[in-house]
Amino acid sequence: MPKPKDLVKTKDGQFRIVWDDGHASTYSYRYLRQNCACAYCRDEMTGKQLLDPESVPADLKGLGASTVGLYGLKFDFSDGHSTGIYTFEMLRKLCPCPQCTGS
Repeated sequence: MPKPKDLVKTKDGQFRIVWDDGHASTYSYRYLRQNCACAYCRDEMTGKQLLDPESVPADLKGLGASTVGLYGLKFDFSDGHSTGIYTFEMLRKLCPCPQCTGS
């Protein structure tokens, strides 16, 4: 599994990961928040999404990001949410680029 080589908050308010295999993923903070996998946002037993993605403000900002061990990141969002852990594997699977989404 690729690991992040570089983490950047872009000038246009997005979050970019450059992976050690050379791939780059750019995420809006709203997209990351909409895909949070914490127990508040996703049922722990079924994996069913509890968070209504449309309830996430369109102007949501990222206030910070920090590493969690050697396996993931934690984001602080402007809506006060900060409990989700985004594993590197999850972040790579969430990559919205055309190459990863097949579009």
